[in-house]
Amino acid sequence: MAASTVWEILKEAGIPPAPERTSSTWANFLRSQADALLACDFFEMATLSGARLYVLAVIEHANRRIRILGMTAHPTASWVAQAARNLVMDLEDAGCRARYMIRDRDGKFPELFDAVLADAGIQVVLSGVRMPRMNSLMERWVQTCRRELLDRTLIWDQRHLLHALREFETFYNQHRPHQGIANARPLRALPAPIDDPEQIARIDIRRNDRLGGLLHEYQHAA
Repeated sequence: MAASTVWEILKEAGIPPAPERTSSTWANFLRSQADALLACDFFEMATLSGARLYVLAVIEHANRRIRILGMTAHPTASWVAQAARNLVMDLEDAGCRARYMIRDRDGKFPELFDAVLADAGIQVVLSGVRMPRMNSLMERWVQTCRRELLDRTLIWDQRHLLHALREFETFYNQHRPHQGIANARPLRALPAPIDDPEQIARIDIRRNDRLGGLLHEYQHAA
C-alpha cells in the first residue's frame, strides 16, 4: 500500500524527523533540505500539426535554477534514463551536491531513472497521489512557462519548441527576478544598489528582446 501521509512519505524516503519534534512535516523538510533538493516533472505541449511532445524539466530548490532536460514524442524508458545520466553530468560540472529528487508517480519514470540517480547519491522522493502541492516549485514553474511563453507562442514542431524553451531557460535563469530568493536571479546576484544622485541621473537602461519581443531583458548600458 502506498504511503498516504506526509509522515509516512518521509519515513519511506528514509528522512528522519526533526530533533525537537516527534514527527516532521513536508514544509520543514523542504526548508531544511533546500540546498540539497531537486524536483522534476513532465509536461505536455501540442504543436500546430497536432503532434504531442513531452518536456522533462528539473528545478533546484535553493536557487530556482531550471534545466530543460529534453523533449520527445515518445518518452521511452531508455530516453528518460539517458536524460537522468545527462542531468547527473551537468550537476557534477556545476558542482551541485543534490541529495534528493522530488518527482510524482508518473508512469513515464522508469525504475532505471531512479537507479541512475541513486548511483550518483541522489535519493528519489515520491510525492503523494494527487498531491501536486508536494512538488509545488516545479508545478509553479510549469505554470509560469505556459503563461509567459507557451500560451503566447504558436509552436510549429519539435525543433521550434526546443529553441523557444532554450531561450526561456536562459531568460529565466539569468534575467527574471524571483520573489522566493529576494528578487535575485538563479545565475546572477542582485546588482549593488545605486545611492549616488549623480549616478542615478546618468542611468542608461537598454532593452534586449528574445523570441521576437515576447521576452524583454533590461540592463544598464556598459
